[in-house]
Amino acid sequence: MKNSPAALGFVMPAEWERHEATWLGWPHNKNDWPGKIIPIHWVYGEIVRKISPGEKVRILVNNAAHESLARRVLKKAGAAMENVEFFRFPTDRGWTRDFGPVFVTSKSETAIVDFKFNAWAKYPDNKKDNGIPKQAAKKLKKRIFDAQHFVLEGGAIDVNGSGTLLTTEECLLDPEVQTRNPGFTREQTEAELKKHLGVKNVLWLGKGIAGDDTHGHVDDLCRFINRTTVALCEEKNPKDANYALLNENRERLQGMKLEDGSRVQVVYLPMPAPVVFDGQRLPASYANFYISNAAVIVPTFNDPNDRVALGILQECFPGRTVVGIHAVDLVWGLGTLHCLTQQQPAI
Repeated sequence: MKNSPAALGFVMPAEWERHEATWLGWPHNKNDWPGKIIPIHWVYGEIVRKISPGEKVRILVNNAAHESLARRVLKKAGAAMENVEFFRFPTDRGWTRDFGPVFVTSKSETAIVDFKFNAWAKYPDNKKDNGIPKQAAKKLKKRIFDAQHFVLEGGAIDVNGSGTLLTTEECLLDPEVQTRNPGFTREQTEAELKKHLGVKNVLWLGKGIAGDDTHGHVDDLCRFINRTTVALCEEKNPKDANYALLNENRERLQGMKLEDGSRVQVVYLPMPAPVVFDGQRLPASYANFYISNAAVIVPTFNDPNDRVALGILQECFPGRTVVGIHAVDLVWGLGTLHCLTQQQPAI
């Protein structure tokens, strides 16, 4: 405990704080987007085009050929290639938010916390992904804190950078379905989060949205937009599968307090109409936005609420450009923009 990140003064910064870089894993696993892997490359091109003017983009690739493909796409897409770096670290899949390096900072240092990744307690392909934080730490010459005894995906949490963390019971506490840490109580789970991420206050929402393959990731549901305020998804159709669970989470937030004892402020984001492909409900949500230095990128779904969500988020981030990125193909992989990205904070 005395050598934990928290004990040494490290904390996980909020996503809107200044970045040194954004990490991405260039797509290659065709099982993630059955029949759609080619158009996904161009969605990545657009993601990098929007992020790269404001920070480095560090891209994981499997080998030289994989890197060559990524370079061709990014150049044609108009990315700022002088800010793009490639790391030949083979991966199983491309969901960098969940397996990539989780960065914490002190007053003078950036370090990596190496949580265990077990592919959402659902899939067998995780060995390469689980090794990425160690490789990143070695390449960047960063201190690494070993937390391999505790399973945590980046999409399961969101922080305000001042001591409060947001997560869900469905993801981290379910004892029967996709159980991350069997036998861990709520108190033990909170202790791990506090020890490794430097937070003091854990807020528990209930369930994640319909169609979520991760079983309750908070980044499809509710996100901090500043120290005191969250953006929470809201479903107005009583017949929709998300209606009751989102109302329950709204009610929970009404009674929650931040690390300083003040109440959580809430801004409401609409939900798009259900996105269904091949008979499967997909986890389409505007809450899966990503805050980079240059822009806030927001998934859009050819839906009338696209414009509404973009307008709300632009009011939330007056100092940044808020832009939509078409995600109808992307969400076929059961995740969108935030799921693919992981921020590396600047000191």
